[in-house]
Amino acid sequence: MSNIIKKNINSPLKFVYSDNNTLSVIFHNNDLLMGVVGEFNKNLKELEKITQSNLYSRGNSILIKSSLQKNEIIKNAIQFLADQFIINGSIENKDIVSSVDKFMISEKAKKNNVTDVIKTPKKSIIPRSEKQKSYVRALRQSDIVISAGPAGTGKTFLAVAVGLTMLLEKKIERIILSRPAVEAGERLGFLPGDMKEKVDPYLRPLYDSLYDLFDFEKIQRMIEIGDIEIAPLAFMRGRTLKNSFAILDEAQNATDIQIKMFLTRIGENSKIVVNGDPSQIDLQNKSMSGLLKSKKLLGHLNEISIIDFDHSDVVRHPLVSKIVKAYSKND
Repeated sequence: MSNIIKKNINSPLKFVYSDNNTLSVIFHNNDLLMGVVGEFNKNLKELEKITQSNLYSRGNSILIKSSLQKNEIIKNAIQFLADQFIINGSIENKDIVSSVDKFMISEKAKKNNVTDVIKTPKKSIIPRSEKQKSYVRALRQSDIVISAGPAGTGKTFLAVAVGLTMLLEKKIERIILSRPAVEAGERLGFLPGDMKEKVDPYLRPLYDSLYDLFDFEKIQRMIEIGDIEIAPLAFMRGRTLKNSFAILDEAQNATDIQIKMFLTRIGENSKIVVNGDPSQIDLQNKSMSGLLKSKKLLGHLNEISIIDFDHSDVVRHPLVSKIVKAYSKND
């Protein structure tokens, strides 16, 4: 970080409004301007893409051309990024996303039921479709939730987020994350390393969701002391889960007997979530998958919520939705 930036750490940005809905953000420090804009305007282009607005770098200013409401959001985001650069000397892509989320949360919350918003230590998460809203409400209200749908619909991520908030609010004592190690047929002996090293590759998506929501060191500490437990499905047999939030991921690769076993682990003050994508069954005999059968058998129970996602609920890259839709038509 340059000495110039440190010297002017308290220098405010100047904001000049024009009659044609143009807002100019004037920088008094060129190093700070370059830090916010990024090399080859990289940061500015990313901010422009996320907010779907027009941003221009002119001299010592950034020009914002959008609606009055969006101008204010972008203005606050730029101030956030300037503060970030002053403190850390750099701006990462995740900072740009956070700068927008931080100020769009209140605007989006007005259009959503406030209870739909999931506030985690790293970010606030807003369901992006009606199905996701229903899913989040079910996660909070139902004892058991079974969801099915294509990749990218937020099944695992939203469940982990709700579970983490409940853990931090001390509504439960631990989170249990599980999935079947199908590729090894749950016979992990041929893989190198100890049991943890054998199992971890299958559970990596669950780790990724946790690290995206909370600090790496704190998640590691929670795993060490047992507040968060990550284990293959085979390890759930014979247990009773009390004061827990248990998630079975990739449930399309669990047999009918395995899903029954997992669901019947539920104990006092606990929730169980079963997620899967019926179009991605890896079992040698696809008819053995128990996900669809569990929905059919248990859908009539009031304590159990069934959520079915489709391509319109995909929140990854826009192309993912088109891919899912194309494969669905083919199937």
